[in-house]
Amino acid sequence: MCNMTFEELSGDHSAERMDSVSRAIEDVLSAALPRGCITVGVYEAAKSLNVDPDNVVLCLLATDEEDVKDVALQIHFTLIQAFCCENDINILRVNNMRRLAEILSGLKQGGEPMDLHCILVTNPHSSTWKDPALSKVNWFCRESRCLDQWVPVINLPER
Repeated sequence: MCNMTFEELSGDHSAERMDSVSRAIEDVLSAALPRGCITVGVYEAAKSLNVDPDNVVLCLLATDEEDVKDVALQIHFTLIQAFCCENDINILRVNNMRRLAEILSGLKQGGEPMDLHCILVTNPHSSTWKDPALSKVNWFCRESRCLDQWVPVINLPER
């Protein structure tokens, strides 16, 4: 059910809402990292989605300005978006890959640079993860879908 009014979607309230959601995304990633609930990379994410899509609670597709012209990456994004929509996985596009790298700095992949274009947040197998920040992001995704914005774009501000 969508309860948002036009006034809630425009003006300063909208900027505050986006700021709140971007902080919630940072909180979700920071909480998921020590739990081992993050999959990083387009190919790694595709493999994880194929094996256990019911365990994925959030998909982030990240780009910078130069990535817009990468046709192969955009095709991957389209396929991942379609899969996530088909499997009721919340999905967001995130700008500012440098900020993502800062948040995920504790995640090392053998000294190689991380492919931060696709990040999955999963539930730990041992329990159902209840996180207020994740609930806020999920609510934002649901409200966005009600407004026919299936893949909302969030800009992570520098901190």
